[in-house]
Amino acid sequence: MAPSAYLFRVKGKVLSVEELPCFPGLRVLRCCRVDTLLAEALLVGEEAAQVHTGQAEAETTEMTESYVKKLAFTMLDAITDKDPVVQEQVCSALCSLGEAQPGVMLHACEKYLRQHDKLAHPYRAMVLRAMETVLSSHIYKLDTDTASIVILLASSEMTKTKELGCDWQQAASNVLVAVGKQFVNQVMEEVLRRFQPGVLPHCSVLQTLASLSVSNVFGMVPFLPSILSTMLPMLGMAKQDTMRVVFCCALQHFSESTLEYLANLDQAPDPTVRKDAFATDIFSAYDILFYHWLQSRDAKLRLAVVAALGPMSHLLPSEKLEEQLPKLLPGVLSLYKKHAETFQVSKSLGQILEAAVNVGSRTLEVQLDALLAALHAQICVPVESTSPLVMSSQKEVLRCFTVLACCSPDRLLAFLLPKLDTNNERLRVGTLQILRHVINSAAAQMEVKKPFILSSMKLPLLDTNSKVKRAVVQVISAMAHHGYLEQPGGEAMVEYIIQQCALPPEQEKDLSTVPLTRRPTSQENLTRVTQLARLESTGRKQELLPITSTKPERPGADSEDQAADSVRTVSVRTLYLISTTVDRMSDVLWPYLLEFLTPVHFTEALTPLCRSLVHLALKRQEAGADALLVQYDSHANLPSPYAVTTRLLVVSSNPYLGDGRGAASLRLLKVLHGSIHPLLGQRWETTVPLLLEYLDEHTKETLLQKEWEEKLLVFLRDTLAVVADNTWICQLSQEMCKQLPSYSKTPQEKNFLYKCIGTALGAASSKEVVGKHLRELLETAKYQEEAEREGLACCFGVCAITHLEDTLTQLEDFVRSDVFRKSIGIFSIFKDRSEHEVEKVKSALILCYGHVAAWAPREMVLAKVESDILRNMFQCFNTKVLGIKVETKDPALKLCLVQSLCMVSQAVCSSTQASSFYFSRKAELVAQMLEFIRAEPPDALRTPIRKKAMHACTYLVHVEPALEEQAQADVIHSCLRSVLALPPEPEEEDGTFQEPLYLDTVHALEDLLTSLLQRNMTPQGLQIMVEHLSPWIKSPRGHERARALGLSACLLQYFLGHLQVSALVPFHNLGLLVGLFSPRCADMWPATRQEAVGCVYSLLYLQLGYEGFSRDHRDDMAERLLALKDGLVHPDPTVLFHTCHSIAQIIAKRLPPDQLISLLLTMFEGLGDPVKNCSRAATVMINCLLKERGNMLLEKVPEIVSVLRSKLQETQEEHVLPAAQHSVYLLASQHCAAVVSSLLGSPLPFDSHTCALWRALAVEPSLTTQVLGLLVEKMSRDVPFKESRTFLLGSTPDRVATLLPLAATCALYEVMSAPASAPAVLELYPQLFAALLLRVSCTVGVQLPRNLQTKERRSTSTAPAARNPEPCSSAVEALQALLLRGGSQDVVQCMEQEGGWELLRTLAGHEDGVTQLASAMAKCAGPRLPLVLKALTCTQNGVYEMQRVTSTAFLAQLLSSNVVNDLMLLESLLESLLAQQKDSSASVRRLVLRGLANTASGSPEKVPAHGPQLLTAMISGLDDGDDPQSLVALEAMVGLARLLELVQPWDRRSVLLHTAIRIRPFFDSEKMEFRTASIRLFGHLNKAYHGDCEDIFLEQVVGGLVPLLLHLQDPQIPVASACRFALCMCIPHLQCEELAAAFQKHLQEGHSLHFGEFLNSTCKHLMHHFPDLLGRLVSTSLFYFKSSWDSVRAAAPLFTGFLVLHAEPDHRPQVDLEQLITALRLLLRDPAPGVREKAVETLGRLVKFA
Repeated sequence: MAPSAYLFRVKGKVLSVEELPCFPGLRVLRCCRVDTLLAEALLVGEEAAQVHTGQAEAETTEMTESYVKKLAFTMLDAITDKDPVVQEQVCSALCSLGEAQPGVMLHACEKYLRQHDKLAHPYRAMVLRAMETVLSSHIYKLDTDTASIVILLASSEMTKTKELGCDWQQAASNVLVAVGKQFVNQVMEEVLRRFQPGVLPHCSVLQTLASLSVSNVFGMVPFLPSILSTMLPMLGMAKQDTMRVVFCCALQHFSESTLEYLANLDQAPDPTVRKDAFATDIFSAYDILFYHWLQSRDAKLRLAVVAALGPMSHLLPSEKLEEQLPKLLPGVLSLYKKHAETFQVSKSLGQILEAAVNVGSRTLEVQLDALLAALHAQICVPVESTSPLVMSSQKEVLRCFTVLACCSPDRLLAFLLPKLDTNNERLRVGTLQILRHVINSAAAQMEVKKPFILSSMKLPLLDTNSKVKRAVVQVISAMAHHGYLEQPGGEAMVEYIIQQCALPPEQEKDLSTVPLTRRPTSQENLTRVTQLARLESTGRKQELLPITSTKPERPGADSEDQAADSVRTVSVRTLYLISTTVDRMSDVLWPYLLEFLTPVHFTEALTPLCRSLVHLALKRQEAGADALLVQYDSHANLPSPYAVTTRLLVVSSNPYLGDGRGAASLRLLKVLHGSIHPLLGQRWETTVPLLLEYLDEHTKETLLQKEWEEKLLVFLRDTLAVVADNTWICQLSQEMCKQLPSYSKTPQEKNFLYKCIGTALGAASSKEVVGKHLRELLETAKYQEEAEREGLACCFGVCAITHLEDTLTQLEDFVRSDVFRKSIGIFSIFKDRSEHEVEKVKSALILCYGHVAAWAPREMVLAKVESDILRNMFQCFNTKVLGIKVETKDPALKLCLVQSLCMVSQAVCSSTQASSFYFSRKAELVAQMLEFIRAEPPDALRTPIRKKAMHACTYLVHVEPALEEQAQADVIHSCLRSVLALPPEPEEEDGTFQEPLYLDTVHALEDLLTSLLQRNMTPQGLQIMVEHLSPWIKSPRGHERARALGLSACLLQYFLGHLQVSALVPFHNLGLLVGLFSPRCADMWPATRQEAVGCVYSLLYLQLGYEGFSRDHRDDMAERLLALKDGLVHPDPTVLFHTCHSIAQIIAKRLPPDQLISLLLTMFEGLGDPVKNCSRAATVMINCLLKERGNMLLEKVPEIVSVLRSKLQETQEEHVLPAAQHSVYLLASQHCAAVVSSLLGSPLPFDSHTCALWRALAVEPSLTTQVLGLLVEKMSRDVPFKESRTFLLGSTPDRVATLLPLAATCALYEVMSAPASAPAVLELYPQLFAALLLRVSCTVGVQLPRNLQTKERRSTSTAPAARNPEPCSSAVEALQALLLRGGSQDVVQCMEQEGGWELLRTLAGHEDGVTQLASAMAKCAGPRLPLVLKALTCTQNGVYEMQRVTSTAFLAQLLSSNVVNDLMLLESLLESLLAQQKDSSASVRRLVLRGLANTASGSPEKVPAHGPQLLTAMISGLDDGDDPQSLVALEAMVGLARLLELVQPWDRRSVLLHTAIRIRPFFDSEKMEFRTASIRLFGHLNKAYHGDCEDIFLEQVVGGLVPLLLHLQDPQIPVASACRFALCMCIPHLQCEELAAAFQKHLQEGHSLHFGEFLNSTCKHLMHHFPDLLGRLVSTSLFYFKSSWDSVRAAAPLFTGFLVLHAEPDHRPQVDLEQLITALRLLLRDPAPGVREKAVETLGRLVKFA
């Protein structure tokens, strides 16, 4: 038959023999042995319609399976990788393969495991887990044959070794379980084959059966009868405990599955299955497990047995269970003693108990005691951790108690409640925990037991242990929800909760660890129960106190195990919850909770109490209760409305204590207004919210206590005014007095209560009641406490507002009474304690008199001051024994006297009749105050006696008669010494922190001095004050100077503010005062400087005032002083002295001529000031004054200059130097050349004096021009360096600087650094710039002469060295000085910001430094460039290469700026650079190319005209063969990238192919710079040729696509960035919108790239639009499998994988799979784990070609 008669089916198409060669992919088919297909082609004749394709399709399927298997085996070979990430990726790849071809993948894994019998167990487990994953997802797609193969493999793997418990066997078992979900019969057939009667099975077989019973209940339970019948005989054969454990687990799961099956019979496939079918076998197994295995010593076996017995008990026959319970329950209970982890025991026991209850067992009653005892012990056992297992065990035990509570509640309570009487903490806590659980879970059974349970709680209520307390609170919470607290005795529970709420914060811990507290004994408990009952009946239960002992108790073993919440926190939360959420508790708690408001030991509970009461009251109001919320008649134990008002008002004085006690108390007051007084409702509705709003606006830190207390007192006064009932007010005051003892431990609240008493008494109209209460207060006060004394005094003061006579009478009567006299007899002075107590009583009485004077009406006080108040005060203060005055030693008594005298003096001064009042005892009082002040320790400020005494003197100064002159001087002297000599306060120097007492004392001193000055408001009076302060102003101690200046400023401000000039008189001591204060503007202490400026400011305005200007006149010059204050904040000497100079200028302009001499003389004296800064400031100010006002002292100038020049050699003080500089200037004006030559001969480096003299030559422009010209000539005339060989003749010679150019360079810097040199510098700017730039270039790397190096090394160990003369640095500094003085400051700043100056100094960075300098010049100094370029162009052919490099770099960079175009310098610059193109130096040639390329930036519009020249130069640079490092070629690539877009298209076309071919080798260069430049140039080539030469360039695009994509992962960021750019430029050539959109989305510059996502998207579009490129792209990526960089090696297989992922199976022939898989296998051995991971991932994707 002819060949044409044969037809062939290939990939679904019928082809003839002639058509076969044309079919794409034929080569691949032949590689796959398609010749077999050809050999078996079917004859087609007349029956051609009958084409038999079955065998061909089968062959194709066989090829696919072979390929998948190959992939699978390749992946499986990588499973042994050491990196866990790679292993995980292998498993993931296997799973991916299984997703596509589950059957083939499972067959491959099966075959691999059988072929690699020695494969380690962990790797076998990985393969099996991958198989399990695939099976779980595709079990319903699996055919029977494959399932059978997998079952056999898993069965074999599972039973291959007898070792137990390894992951490998478990993984095999899991495979069987996964298959069993669909093929349970086949799995059971195989498993049961290994589960033969009479032969002990493998452990994994039993585990598999157990797991199957759980995962497929309906499928497995029908097998269980036969399994059990086979398994039961094996139980006796199991001798190893591990095997027995497996049997137990199997029985447990079998029983649980059976119970689940029986519970869901309506869904079961066989609803006829009954419990009886399992009963016999289960009982037989039970017999072996319980009677034999449970007795084992192996703990795991015992736990496994008991875990199985629980569910098995539900399957036992009822009669058998009843029969076994007497043995079963004790047997299970006994395990509690053998195991630490009891979860399984408790869980099983609960199941057994449920089974027993379900069958109505009577045996349970007999075992109940033992059960309760064992279970109770489990609850009471100390818990060492809070793990979930431990918590679950506790829950299971409580579940057992629930079962028992439902069946035997009486027996349970009879067992539990006596346990509450024990002293053992654990037993009591555990019992309470059980009781709480039972109350909640068995509420119906406990309903009738409520009284019994309540009565049993009495002893636990007395326990002081915090754990017990927490448990009790929880029980009470449960009781509240179930109605227990409504029973008799429920109030005791409520009281207990409140007691716990009242625990102070320091006691919120386990009280068993507190040494002074012990648990009560049984006898003590009995006694306390009796007391509790008695006190309950009398309503005095609050008097019961806890039992304490001085014997410490040893902490319990678990004393450190604390609950998350404290007892108080739990109790507060519980009280609020039962108040707000349990409706039935409303009648129980209201008004009962009111009883707990007033007892002091419930203070800490006030906040929760008030909140609960407010909620309850509002609820009753909403429910329509009576307007009178509290029925006092029917509740005898409730506190009276007076007690409630007093209590809530007092505790509100400290509002933020106790979690907001103040707001809670005020809200309760507002709610109870009707019960307190019927008239208060409307007023309190207005006033209380204001108080609450005030509290909301503040915090504990921001609240002003005094202001808050005053608001409360106003509220109280307003309340009393509204009530206006004397009887009610008297009863309220009586209650207040009654509550005073309750606040002994809270002094602040007691003090406030005293004020409230005074307020109440002041509102009372009954004098008898007022007198009685005042007398009682004096007799009962605790005078030893300072707060009590202060409070008592405040009470008397407030009361004196309306009852002055009665108040004074009671005080005087008390002084005369026996109560006061009995303690001050002669014998009492020999008893320290009695004397101390008497002093406290006296202190209180003195304070009372002071407060009476302060509060009482002023017009009534004056009449009583001397006759009553002062007389009695001094009578109390002065003690006489046998007629001899004994001085008191008690500082508190002194302080009280001073404070009271201060209040008395203030009262007298503030009276409207003070001017006519003659205070006869004034001198005596002042002397007494000075005595107190002098008696204070000079080195410490411990008490406010100084402050109070000075306040008193201040007030006394204003009262007639006036003090004598000597007395006034004594007052000033004593007070100044007492305060100014104190040691400095912490951080006083910075003024950031000072003690409040110190600040108050200083303010008191200021007030005193200003009051004294007020008596003599004249220049003489001011001079007297300053004379007293002068020694302190000049003190060597900084803090004393600061304090004295502060006082001086205060006095001057006061003097200025109260200045009244009636006639134009001279301020004769102005110069003296200004000379004293002005040098202090430079003091070391910031505060002193600020105050000194203020003093000068005030003095200038005083002078203006004396000249006749009005007080509101503002002088511009004087006002400038205030602006100068900012310059004195920081201690920078330059800023300070500059500011001092400005101050001196202001002084010079405002100082009268007659004051100038005195000012100068005073300042000259200041040159010797011990404070150096002040001395320097004096010098600065002297020079300024001489400059400003020197025309008046012309004859004195030579003398002053001569003195200062001599001091230049004698001293290093800076203030001498300006005079010497001036002298040098005069000399140089006449002898410029000689001075310059002389100074150049000074030793290098120049010392500070020489430098200063150089700078003096820049004063006058013409002189400076001559000096600069001479220095440039001397710097350029000599050679810059000499070469010398230090060691071998062949070594690199050292360059050593010559001295004369070096000295001239240093001198140029010094001269140009002077600001006055600017005009001369501007005149010589081009010559100076060119000379210094070339000087910099030829000194880079040049060393100092040896003699100067030695001198510099010596100077490092001496005092401040002169400026570094290092040649290059000195040249750079001189260049900087030139730019600064030449008006090019911006150039300097630009260079500093970019670090250009540092670059100029180094060989490596010199070019960059020059480049930055040129850019800065073009940007900031363009107009100067033409002359500078003219000067530089002359040096391009210089001898020194570095000078040529520098000048070329400078010119090249200028071309990057448009300024050269604006200045018409482009042509000349291009001509100069092109002339250097053949320079012998590669650096010069490279810089020439850079400059030419810079034209693209500076003058892009000029590039087309010069395009051929520029491109020719660049191509020549690409081909430069004289540069071994190819740096010229690199510069050419960079330049071409910049120029391509600007040249003409025909010019571009000529270099296209040459450039593209020339740069391709650089794509994979080892040097980052070359890769970056070549790739970026490639991008620019693409960009430039859009729409032009596309056909030519498309091949280049395709060829570069893979390198660009892979180099996105280049380790160097610039390379990756260049690839982004190049790819974006390439993509338009491919004409694919989707690909362009993907590139635009992912490759935006500045956005992070998710490489995997981008590559996936790119490959997707490539394969969709260019499927024929698959083979080329894959083969190119194979080249990068051997890349030097790990990231690129990892990217290459990833790229290949994505290509395969998105390629159509029809394009498989383009890929040489053999080559690809071989390459991937090599990558699997790569040292980088990331590469191996990507290789495995790609292998997983090759399944696409399956």
